[in-house]
Amino acid sequence: MDKMHLWERYKNHLCTSPEIGLMVDIGRMNFGEGFLREMEPRMQKAFAEMAALEAGEIANRDENRMVGHYWLRNPSLAPRAELDAEIEFTVRAIREFAAAVHDGTIAAPGGRRFTCLLVVGIGGSALGPQFVADALGTAADRMRPYFFDNTDPDGMDRVIAAIGPRLAETLVVVISKSGGTKETRNGMLEAKRAFTEARLDFPKQAVAVTGLDSELDRTAVAEAWLARFPMWDWVGGRTSVMSVVGLLPAALQGLDIDGLLDGASRCDAVTRGTTTKCNPAALLALMWFHATGGRGEKDMVLLPYKDRLLLFSRYLQQLVMESLGKESDRDGRVVSQGIAVYGNKGSTDQHAYVQQLREGVNNFFVTFIEVLQDRQGPSQEVEPGATSGDYLAGFLQGTRQALSDNGRESLTITVERIDPQAVGVLIALYERAVGLYASLVNINAYHQPGVEAGKKAAAAVLQLQGSILAFFGNAGEEAYTAEEVAAAIGAPAEVETVFRILLHLAANPDHGVTMLKEKDICLSRFTTVS
Repeated sequence: MDKMHLWERYKNHLCTSPEIGLMVDIGRMNFGEGFLREMEPRMQKAFAEMAALEAGEIANRDENRMVGHYWLRNPSLAPRAELDAEIEFTVRAIREFAAAVHDGTIAAPGGRRFTCLLVVGIGGSALGPQFVADALGTAADRMRPYFFDNTDPDGMDRVIAAIGPRLAETLVVVISKSGGTKETRNGMLEAKRAFTEARLDFPKQAVAVTGLDSELDRTAVAEAWLARFPMWDWVGGRTSVMSVVGLLPAALQGLDIDGLLDGASRCDAVTRGTTTKCNPAALLALMWFHATGGRGEKDMVLLPYKDRLLLFSRYLQQLVMESLGKESDRDGRVVSQGIAVYGNKGSTDQHAYVQQLREGVNNFFVTFIEVLQDRQGPSQEVEPGATSGDYLAGFLQGTRQALSDNGRESLTITVERIDPQAVGVLIALYERAVGLYASLVNINAYHQPGVEAGKKAAAAVLQLQGSILAFFGNAGEEAYTAEEVAAAIGAPAEVETVFRILLHLAANPDHGVTMLKEKDICLSRFTTVS
């Protein structure tokens, strides 16, 4: 395709939204000229379903829940007055709490001001806050954020070591809607241990973000934690960044949460429009449908050319893949839907995997994210007539052209700068695109049965471990193979899992299991006698 034809295509398909500082270019996606027209009836149906969702329809039918993350940045849209009031009250409480922490009214024992923030969560309770913290954080932040976002002991040890003596001035925010998420529970207990070892009073430095009367909520009440904030069942974890989940850590860090909410609200207004060519979220959804055949046949590669957007692909992995990765559609038919997401940042990726993108297997489409403003203030020239930011922009354009020259599809999202409003816009843009795409392919974007299946399987493994430890508690001095242990606990069919549990137990001193290694490792024996 010659460059003049590409220019005409660019002009014809460029969606500009100046009210939110956003442009979406779909001209390098190789859809036919009839594609948008053919998809219009399905798109209008998706718009109608989104309108019903925002009006309070039970959109998550499996869990009999409304889906209300759009109300978080415009409470007047909530279908009931009490929800509107509760959202407004909670955002006001966040602002007041953060202000009291910053001015020292709320302080650590001994009157020490809080200077560090430890967020304990997993999935949406960590990915959204982490993305916002990294995208908008500066050296001037009121509090420095840290995260327990996994149940990896070594990872938590590293975070505590990084905080060091400032643990005495660290506010801990524990986030779990159900209050029973094991990874978050484990992180809370590890944090408590670290505070106890430092001779600090954990409850006086702890805040809970959870559902009313959850296990975590009851713990916070019983132990008289510093504060408690609500999570609502109509906000899913992957769309919770505009709720207390994301706003409280951001406000404590000192970020502009009003800007975040405003950007998201204004993007919602633009992407609520039903004129498809003027709706950037609708165009994203349609390009996903085109690129993947509506069946996830290609991966989504995200290439933001901005260091501050490094974590955006991780955030979108959950938002897109947990929402769209579904075995069955809303009619119960097996469809095996989903779009895989991966990415890092430009121009780093040009020295990593762009070689494969241009010349390897063509199983992807690229989303470039372009940020026009390089930095606040002027930049030096690194050579006559060019700054380092000019090079970054040049590499984006060059990569986009190199991919296009070899028939590789891409779309480009352009924002003017990275600030709270722009981050709010990007989050809202993708939330809407995910919802619209889910309607196009007739799936429920708001449940996660596969995640629940994984949790149940993990619980079964830990139950099996309990049986193994009970067996060794009465086993005397004998050593046993995994097959013998599995038979002894009445689970011979689970011998592979038993063996893998035994390997882990023997590698750690916590349960007193040791391994007598054989050349054929599967014949190794295990005992509790040292």
